[in-house]
Amino acid sequence: MDFSNIGDAELVLLRNDVEREMKARKISFSVGEIGEKIAINFFCSNPKFTNLYAAQTGTKNVDAFSRDGERYSIKTAQKAKKTGTIYPDSENLNKQLFEHLIIVMLSEEFTLEYLFLFSWQDFIKIRAWDKRMNAWYVPISKKRLKLGLSLYDKENDDVRK
Repeated sequence: MDFSNIGDAELVLLRNDVEREMKARKISFSVGEIGEKIAINFFCSNPKFTNLYAAQTGTKNVDAFSRDGERYSIKTAQKAKKTGTIYPDSENLNKQLFEHLIIVMLSEEFTLEYLFLFSWQDFIKIRAWDKRMNAWYVPISKKRLKLGLSLYDKENDDVRK
């Protein structure tokens, strides 16, 4: 669609109408929700990986489960320099919260660019503390991402494992 002939005010109203319609159809449009769906679909559609099942909405720090009950936290970045937050246990800062962390990198068009898998031990090595949020996050850098297992790279259209 060509939006160049639409004025700014009309464009804002159009966006509002589209978001209202998406909500009515229960179509999610947050970067995190899109990344979660892409990651779960990636695992389920590739026989090299275990099937993942979405966790109930509101499950703290866990977005998916494997058939074996392993917990997966899925963090998505599009333009960001860091992932969303991972809140520690209030009693024990170092309590294990999940077995695996998946970092999904999306393009501006919301397509999969890269997908990385980290163990809990890897997460401990790459995490950083956000004082303001009182939570962990992962800085998006080549140095840190290199410590994980690259499962998908769009540049090479490559699925690995």
